[in-house]
This record gives sequence, structure tokens and C-alpha cells, in this order.
Amino acid sequence: MKEQSRRGRRREAVSSAFKAGVPVLLGYTSIGFAFGLVLVGLGLPWWLAPTMALFVFAGAAQFMGAGLLAAGAGLGEIALLTLLMNGRHMVYGLSVLDAYKGAGWRKPYLIFGLTDETYGIVTTIAPPPGSDPIDFYFALTALNQLWWFLGCLAGAAIGRAVPFDTSGLEFAMTALFVVLLMEQLRSIRRAEPYLAAAAAVAIASIAVGPDNLILVATILSCAFLLALRRRLEPAGGAGSAR
Repeated sequence: MKEQSRRGRRREAVSSAFKAGVPVLLGYTSIGFAFGLVLVGLGLPWWLAPTMALFVFAGAAQFMGAGLLAAGAGLGEIALLTLLMNGRHMVYGLSVLDAYKGAGWRKPYLIFGLTDETYGIVTTIAPPPGSDPIDFYFALTALNQLWWFLGCLAGAAIGRAVPFDTSGLEFAMTALFVVLLMEQLRSIRRAEPYLAAAAAVAIASIAVGPDNLILVATILSCAFLLALRRRLEPAGGAGSAR
């Protein structure tokens, strides 16, 4: 009976993760499809798209990496630039350490699969009552990577079969961020986090320009929110949806 109950809770966690990730499903399959088309359009082998989806799993970094590969850049240069682009994960990933506590053998994958979109859901949508939160987070992360993989695979396959003009397809990533921002606005009804982020972006844009903007703006945002922590905590702050 206990085993059946455990299986039931796991199924509920997977079902809840699927429902919570529907915006990501729509976004990742579309953006992954665009990435596959862009990669093939750059003259790279089609199988590289699903391979990157499995072992890199980083939307903007994959677009950048494909462009660098097509331009003949070395693997060391690509690895360094990817590290700099995704350095923000080391900053905002700290806020999910408590959520991922006790994940055991699943923690390395949860860390690997922590994308911007997955982070947005983890910090705004609570796991179903009575279920193991780690089951929910693991299912959410795995499903999100599955949608990304299928999108990349489909785009590369179609791009190989039918020539496409891929100009402007990179904007699909920006569109997904807008959708997730709207979800955040519905969950976190406080002006301070958004004003802090806007100020951080403005300062980073002036200080370092577009090249390192994301990393610097993320660090500044965290600093601003730490300074505002006491003001935010009485109303629940960013974790109010948990």
C-alpha cells in the first residue's frame, strides 16, 4: 500500500510539473525548432542540434555557440564565452539550495537543468500538497529539457530537408522571457523586485555595455534585493507563492 501511495504521489508530481511547464513547453519547442533551423542554416551538421540540447541545454548559449562554430572559433573560446554567458546561474542558483536540499542522486541533474525558465517556475509555483517536492522539481526539469530536445531535433530535421530563411528567429527566446515575466507579475505583486531589476540593467548597461550585461545585472539585482530583504519579507517577498 505504501508503494502504491508513493507511486500515486509521484504521478501527481509529474502531472503538476507538466501543467506548470506548459508555457515552457510552448516556448521551448518553438525556440528549439528555431535553433535547429538556424544551426542547419549556418551549414553545421543537423545532429549537432539534439546533441547540444542533451549536453549543453542552454538556449542563448546554444545560439551563440552555433554562430561561433560556424565562424571557426575554437572549443576553448566557445567554452569560456558560454561560461561567462551562463555565469548568472551561479548567482540565482543559490536561492534554490534549500528547495533542492535532500535531492540525493538527483541534485547534479537539477543543477545542470536549472535554466532561466525552470528557475522562474520553481520560485513561483509550489509543489502539489502531500508530494515530495524533489519529485516535482525533477519532473519539471526533465520535462523542460525534453521539450527543448524535441524542438531542436525537429527544427534540425526540417531545416535539413527544406531550406529556410532563418533571419530573426533568435527573437523567439526574448518572446519566451516576456511570457514568463507575465507569470511572475501575476505571482509576485510587489513593485520592488522589478524596480531593482530595471535599475540593475540600467546601471550594468552603462557600466559594462551589452557584452557582460546579463551577469553584472544579475549580481546587482541580487545585491539590491538583499538590501531590500527586510522590506520584502513581511509580505512574503519572492517566495510568497511557495
